[in-house]
Amino acid sequence: MGLFDFLKAKKNTASIAKDRLRIIIAQERSTLGGRDYLPLLRQELLEVIRKYVSIDAEAVKVDVVKEGDHDILDISVALPDERASAA
Repeated sequence: MGLFDFLKAKKNTASIAKDRLRIIIAQERSTLGGRDYLPLLRQELLEVIRKYVSIDAEAVKVDVVKEGDHDILDISVALPDERASAA
C-alpha cells in the first residue's frame, strides 16, 4: 500500500449502481415516449444483489410514485432473514 493510495477514488458496487441509476433516469427524462425502464432496472438490481445475497426474483420491487411535482423512484428489496439461513 502506497502512501498516497487513500487519494485514489475507489468506487464500490453501491456507488456504481447509483451512478447507473442516475444515467437511466436522466436518459428517460430527456426522451419523451421512451421505453419503460423499470423492468430492466429491476433485473439489474436483482443481478447485483444476488452477487452478495441469495434472494428470490420477487424480492425486488421498483415503482415510480408521484408526490406533488416530483416523481420518486421507490425501490424495495426483501432480504432473507440471516438467522433462518444459519440454522
